Formats: sequence, C-alpha cells, structure tokens
Amino acid sequence: MINSLPALAQAATEHFLKTQTPLPTPTEGLDSFRAQQAGIFVTLKQAGDLRGCIGTIQPVCDNVLEETIQNAISSATRDPRFPPVTPDELASLSYEVSVLHPPEQITQIEQLDVNLYGVIVTDGERRGLLLPDIEGVDTPEHQIQIAMQKAGIPPGTQITLYRFKVDKHS
Repeated sequence: MINSLPALAQAATEHFLKTQTPLPTPTEGLDSFRAQQAGIFVTLKQAGDLRGCIGTIQPVCDNVLEETIQNAISSATRDPRFPPVTPDELASLSYEVSVLHPPEQITQIEQLDVNLYGVIVTDGERRGLLLPDIEGVDTPEHQIQIAMQKAGIPPGTQITLYRFKVDKHS
C-alpha cells in the first residue's frame, strides 16, 4: 500500500515509464487526500539537483491523489528544461510533493517571505510561479525575478503579485 504523496509520485513515475499508461488511483491509503482538491507540484531531484518540476496552481483533477499522479508523470516526461527521465534513472530519483494553499493577492513585496510563501506573478496573460523555500533564493526580489523569467515577463513590467503557502511532503 502506498502511504505518502512522494511514494505515490514515485509509483506513478515508475508505472508510466514501464507501461506508458497512468497509474490507477489507489483505492486504499492516503484517505485524507481522496476528498481534497488542490494545486500540486511534483519536484524530482537526482543527487540533490533538480531533475524536473511541474505542477498546477489550481486543481484540474478530482482529488490530490490524481493531481499528484498526473504531475509526477509531467515532471518526469514534460519539463522543457530537461530530457525525459529514462528507466535507468529511476533508482536515483527523489520525490517531493507540494500541496498548494489557495493563492492570495498581495500589494507589497514586504508581504513575502521566501521561506514561507511561494509567489505567482502575472501581467495579464503571462503567469509565473516559484515555490517557497528554494535553495539559493534568499530575497523576495530574487523570488519575483525568477518567477518573471519563467513567465517570460520582461523586467520593469507592471505585475500583479500573489503569495501562497504549501504543505511540503518529501
């Protein structure tokens, strides 16, 4: 029985790479997540380095379990920064699942704390997100800069800021 969200992400990734089909949603265990909907980010690391990270800001699946399965597959196979994970890499991966709290709009950069809050930046159509507590991101300004780069928003553009907390499972 799968007993944690990172274990579910691992099982989903391994199942997909072996069968090219999504892992069926477990029917036992992780009951508290079965009725919960939330945005989910799945982060894959290899020897401590980022290997993939994909997620959803708002839920698109029926529950956290399905959201985790879909985003684990996407992190392993669709992160444009990396080639798809190969079966030979599976044993060397570690998994982290971030369950997002609903975002709240903020009006001042002082309302951010890089260790406590993730940030979403928007300029109308474009949107970038950075999770909280990222190694090497020590200031809200740096956090916003990275989120803007991810969204393709040029420096100096008028943006709207949102912050959110996460429940991190590793």
